[in-house]
Amino acid sequence: MSTPASPLFAPANLHGLQLPNRLAVAPMTRVSASPEGHANATMARYYERFAKGGFGLVVTEGIYTDAAYSQGYFRQPGLSDGEQARAWRPVVKTIQGAGGRVIAQLMHAGALSQFNRFRDHTAGPSALRPSGTQMTAYRGEGEYPVPRAMTDADIAEAIHGFARAALLAVEVAGFDGVEIHGANGYLLDQFMTGHTNARADRWGGALDQRVHLTVEVVRAVRQMLGTSAPVGVRISQGKVNDFGHKWPEAGAGAATVFEALARSGIDYLHVTEFEAWRPAFGDAGPSLLQLARRHAPGIALIANGSLHDPGRAAAALADGADFVALGRGALSNPDWPKRLTEGRALAAFDPALLSPLGDIKPAEQQG
Repeated sequence: MSTPASPLFAPANLHGLQLPNRLAVAPMTRVSASPEGHANATMARYYERFAKGGFGLVVTEGIYTDAAYSQGYFRQPGLSDGEQARAWRPVVKTIQGAGGRVIAQLMHAGALSQFNRFRDHTAGPSALRPSGTQMTAYRGEGEYPVPRAMTDADIAEAIHGFARAALLAVEVAGFDGVEIHGANGYLLDQFMTGHTNARADRWGGALDQRVHLTVEVVRAVRQMLGTSAPVGVRISQGKVNDFGHKWPEAGAGAATVFEALARSGIDYLHVTEFEAWRPAFGDAGPSLLQLARRHAPGIALIANGSLHDPGRAAAALADGADFVALGRGALSNPDWPKRLTEGRALAAFDPALLSPLGDIKPAEQQG
């Protein structure tokens, strides 16, 4: 069992953001906003529990960024306009008032959209049907539709959407920073992945070209925000519709991705795997976290992936992480940090929290 003397409880600085410890809440889709994409009191009470429980940093669920193709789920919150941004204000103030800091994760679903009130079709890098089936926990059913291949104008609109949402997040909603969702099979990951990106233009081709859209989004967000707030990118190999996916370029691909992102102007990388300590490729070798540390040496790292065991969490710091983000562990133990400092046992994850829908349950709103 970790103790308050553990490195997990050392204070930290993330691009000027003072944090009391190295413990973060990972982004988790909870589809509990209003049908118009407005954050609400249910979400405020849900997020407040993590801050009260001792987590120094909260990363929100993915928030859609524009009124075009970015929305992925019914009752997903948005930051596509000023009204949506203003709806986030009380949520953000509640988290901050409980002692936490909060980062908005900005997400474009692309071809994996299961619901979009602005469009009756989906769009992605290429007109290729995504593998797998839609997630019933987020009100989806059946195969994913074949997306429309995005035009240059569509891509420019998506880039601008990320940048404008970042500005609304910081300047209107009051978030402490933003995280660009480049993981889990959503739009930026779709462009980065060879079998979902068959383009022959500057957005396709070899991996160093396919990662270019994520780099351009980072640059647009950084230009919009300046240095006023931390900017991060979340990266994974696995996808919500292709859980076991591994980069076919293996270690060379990891070097390409992490070095490109390190040069893009980000302050941190949020690296997620199902089990963060496992070798990234095959049965031996470095983890994805260790590869990120090797190829992005000057960038802060958040590690995520089954790190709810205190020993695993502390080991991630030894492997190069600056912060550890918990998902299922935080859902089961919104007071995970306090439980450790007080020597109390941790509760096991209860799958009922995410079924039959992945929305916020009444018990998760209790203080």
